[in-house]
Amino acid sequence: MTTRRILALGGGGFTSSSEDWPLDELTPALADEDRPAICLLPTASGDPEDQIARFYDAFGPLDCELSHVSLFRLGSEAVDLRQHLLSRDVIYVGGGSMLNLLALWRVHGVDSILSEAYGRGIALCGVSAGAMCWFDAGVTRTHGAPGPASGLGLLPGTLSVHDSTDPQRRAEFRDQVAAGMAGGWAAEDGVGLLFEDGLLTEAVTARRGARAYRVWRDGDGRAAEEQIEPRLLDTDAEGRPPEPVSIVEYREAAQRRSRDSRNSLRSRPPV
Repeated sequence: MTTRRILALGGGGFTSSSEDWPLDELTPALADEDRPAICLLPTASGDPEDQIARFYDAFGPLDCELSHVSLFRLGSEAVDLRQHLLSRDVIYVGGGSMLNLLALWRVHGVDSILSEAYGRGIALCGVSAGAMCWFDAGVTRTHGAPGPASGLGLLPGTLSVHDSTDPQRRAEFRDQVAAGMAGGWAAEDGVGLLFEDGLLTEAVTARRGARAYRVWRDGDGRAAEEQIEPRLLDTDAEGRPPEPVSIVEYREAAQRRSRDSRNSLRSRPPV
């Protein structure tokens, strides 16, 4: 039976921090393919060229088949959305506005396609809004002040992101849980939460000291939380693109770590 995997990043990744390169290298390991096909959906930020370029720069050395889908440019870059997305091994959703993201997905039927992709075992990944969208709900800043918003519901419960860098969002999430919103998870920038078949199996990070939390409503009607210590990914210089290093050397090291990460994910028991 195919394992359904979702990697939800609380912030960071290739779009904002070079120190998060181990998280980028973990992404291909979500697929059961030696050369996975990865597609970026940068919808939440309006399909910016800069985010798309960073995607190709980050994943290009990892021996993946790369593509992106720009819903804002379908008039000039037509694509069969269902056929293309369902032919990928990993779908990566960028950050931005969660409400705008979901609204545009519904217009084009992408929400249904992604649900089908998940059911087929295509791995899903995303950062910030692209992480919260997989859950029943998250905390968005689309309207400025943080507030709850419904997601696709592929994962039960809720997720809040940027937990260490956005104190208003952090407080709002806990207030909403105390008021009756379903409990769930909070992740700081640079932290990834790996779910397999709907269950959290591991938290990982490329940043020392970064944390994740499980948050729930206790018997007194208050938000309670439990800190989760993420596994620190390999953050030494090996395989990183320092100067000078040949792209061949980098690719070989990256592929080696991707295989090791994939084997680790397959063998690691749930926690």
